[in-house]
Amino acid sequence: MSDVITGIVPSAPRRAFGSGVLYALGGLLIYIALTQSPSAAYALLLIGLGGLSIYGGWKMWQVTGHLIELTEEELRLSDGTLICRTEDIAKVDRSFFAFKPSNGFLVTTKVAYPFRYVPGLWWCIGKRIGVGGVTSGAECKIMADTLAAMVATRDGLLDDFKL
Repeated sequence: MSDVITGIVPSAPRRAFGSGVLYALGGLLIYIALTQSPSAAYALLLIGLGGLSIYGGWKMWQVTGHLIELTEEELRLSDGTLICRTEDIAKVDRSFFAFKPSNGFLVTTKVAYPFRYVPGLWWCIGKRIGVGGVTSGAECKIMADTLAAMVATRDGLLDDFKL
């Protein structure tokens, strides 16, 4: 394993707020289904959506306990889960109109990765990877700028970038 260049630590208050909102939504949907539902089918739909929301809150709390780490070889979670290899990165986008998570950035890769969704932390759809969510905007900016400099150095657009 190589050394971590920079990392993103999910903020504890944001983790709690994001998970809490999903728990509250789930509870509210189940409450509405049990007290004000006009039909049994509608009640089952609301209970199902409420259960999914509660599961999403639990899942968000679990996965946001990990850090996102950048090494010279890969972008990964602190538990070793690979997000993408740095050699596969084509572009890093932090622009206002980029389809990216809150406080985050978008990575475009040269190869498609399988669909993955880690609520509140990152997602991957084909050649696009969104990093961010319950993370600090400043830490995401540092990681995005570091990644962009690594890509520019690799592609010969930036000469003397040392980590």
